[in-house]
Parts: sequence; structure tokens; C-alpha cells
Amino acid sequence: MGALLGPDFPSALGLAVSGGGDSMAMLALSHGWARVMGVRLRVVTVDHGLRPAAASEAAMVAAECRVLGHSHDILRWQWDGSGNLQDAARRARRALIGEWRGAIGHVLFAHTQDDQAETVLMRLLRGSGVEGLAAMAARRHVPDDRGGWRLVRPLLAESRAELRHYADTLRLPYVDDPSNEDARFDRVRMRQAMTALGLDAAGLAQTAERMARAAEALAARAAEVAARVLTRDTVNGVATGDLLIDRDGLASIERDTQMRLLAGALQRVASAPYRPRAQALEALLDRVLGGAGGTLHGVDVTVAAGHIRLAREFAALQPLAAPARSGALWDRRWRIGEGVGPGLAIRALGPEGWAQRPENMDLTVPARAAWCWPALFDGDRLVACGPLGIGPAGAIRLRDTGADERATP
Repeated sequence: MGALLGPDFPSALGLAVSGGGDSMAMLALSHGWARVMGVRLRVVTVDHGLRPAAASEAAMVAAECRVLGHSHDILRWQWDGSGNLQDAARRARRALIGEWRGAIGHVLFAHTQDDQAETVLMRLLRGSGVEGLAAMAARRHVPDDRGGWRLVRPLLAESRAELRHYADTLRLPYVDDPSNEDARFDRVRMRQAMTALGLDAAGLAQTAERMARAAEALAARAAEVAARVLTRDTVNGVATGDLLIDRDGLASIERDTQMRLLAGALQRVASAPYRPRAQALEALLDRVLGGAGGTLHGVDVTVAAGHIRLAREFAALQPLAAPARSGALWDRRWRIGEGVGPGLAIRALGPEGWAQRPENMDLTVPARAAWCWPALFDGDRLVACGPLGIGPAGAIRLRDTGADERATP
């Protein structure tokens, strides 16, 4: 806890407790630590509504929290039946906890060494690279509209068996989720394969630690290169949101750094929390190096004589038209300025707005990139678009950085 949270500990921590043996052991361990350190604990349980017993399990956690003197909340989620169940549940859990946390900046999760090993094995079978094999970090930033929070995993060095022994010794209440034995789920099949093949969870977890160190070094190399070859695009001194990569600079670096640079730029332009899949990323890189472009991750990549431009894909922005509210975010990265009048809408500039640009305006930006610039409209009339010099300065601005700052992946 000292390494993950110190030296200046937060005044309060969140704990995600499901009611299983691992999370109930984490609750007991955190209770003892927080009492000594003077840190307040808030506990949350997400009821996914997938089993009839889930409600009673959440009530069990609430009862234990009352005994220990900690606040407890239950958040409920219902699967709509689309996509992968476990992935949807994981994403929903993080989103719900992100809303629940309030001013708390750190939330503890009870992932174990066994979870780490299973994740490494799953990603190995999917052909993941260094980042994938690094698996779960002990601490990671989860972005949101309020600046984000830290997901903390203090038990990655502990085995599931050790934590269950601890819980049994202290006679802690906990439940065993029957889905942990359901072979329909990838993670359960990995667990069964590890047992059948005699694979060591500790050894796989060590592999993840080594891959994490390698990923850190490779990321530092990519950041150093990005500072030289990657810049934010501006028009009339205003950020467009596009990124430009020096074409010769990209061609001169090693393949892994090319991949990292392109992936980071795609994530930045799309404000996406995850990298694109490796196979699609490699295919796009090959097209870019060959002088062509393409679309990926909601980003349109075009190649010119001296640079590669990454702009938002217009089709990805068309559903995002919304009423303009001061301070609100649009496309996860554009902040609407204060004092914007009522009755306006924010949407991509599009061909209709592009047609309303000032006459004789000398622009070298491709029209399809300019169509993706954020703009305020009063009906069909263009009211504000920074790069076109229309409307008050600061009506719409990039959320994270200034117009002249170099971007890093």
C-alpha cells in the first residue's frame, strides 16, 4: 500500500468488493491498514443482476461493512444481451464505480496473482505484444470527464489460495461465484488449462512483470521520437484536433516504435481508452508507409508529401450532434466555452458548415479533415468554428492541452 499510494496517502479510499474470498480478504486487510493510517474507507458492490443470489451476496458485504464501521453502497447493472458478457460487465463496473466515487481518487480491486496469470495466458493465445503480456498493472489511470481516477490492485503478488486461507483463518464471510467454474468463459478455460498443463501462476505473473518493464522502456523511446516527429495541427493559431507525423521521420525509426507512435496518435485523436487491435494497426502502418492511407479507430489517416495527417473520421462524428451547453464535452475532447448562448447545437462542421467559410480563405487542410472540426450552429447557420475564425475565441477548445503543445502517445 505504501508503494502504490504513498508517501502522501489519500484521506479516503474506495474498495470494490464483490463478496468473493479475494475481495473479502482485501476488505479485512484494508480495514486493519486504514485504521492505523487514519484513512477512511468507502465500499461499493456492483450487482450485475446475472444470478438470483447476487442481491443476497451484496447484502452480505453490506452487513460486514456495518460490523467494521465502513459505508457501503450497492450499484446495479443489467446486461442488454449484446457483446461479450464478461467484457460488458467489466466495462459497466468501471463506469458505475467511476460515477459513484465522488471525490475519491483511488479505488482498490482485489485482482490476484492467479488473475494476472490467467490474463497473460489469454493474451498470449490472442497473439498480444509486449503491452498485452504485461497484463494488469498494479496501478492504472482510468480517464473520465472529471479528470479520472486510479484503479489500484494491491494483491497482484498474492495467490488466490493464500487469500482464501487468510479468509478462512479469520472466519470471514464470503461466497463462491458458480460462474468461476463455467467453462463457457475464457478465463475459466485458462484456469482449467493451467491446472491440466501444470502451469505455474507465479511464473506467468513474473513474465507479466518483465513485460511491463519492457513496455515502460519502449514507451519512453516512443515518447522521445514523438517529441521530434509528431505535432498538433493549427489553423489561424487555433488547434484543429488533428495530429501531423513527419513522414520521413516515421519511416526512419524501428517498426515497434512506428507501431507505438501510430497507435498513440490514433488513441489521442479518437480519445479512445484502448489501442486498436494489432493486426489492423499493422495493416494500416503498411499502407501509410506505402504512401496510402485509411481509416481505423474512428480516425481518417491521409498521407501527403511531407507529413501524415490523423483527423477524426467524419462518419464517426455524425451521430454526435447535441445541444451546446457551457462546459460540456463533445467527442470526449472538446470543451464548450462559458457563456455560449442557449438554442445552439454542437456538431462536426461538415460540408454544410464548410460551405459557409469566409471567401478567399487560404486553407491547405483537406476538406474531409476540416469537416470534422467542432462547430456551433444555430439551425443550419454556422455560428462558431475556431480554425475558420468564426465566432468568439474559446467558444470551443481542446480539453487537455494548448494548441501549440506537442502531443505524445
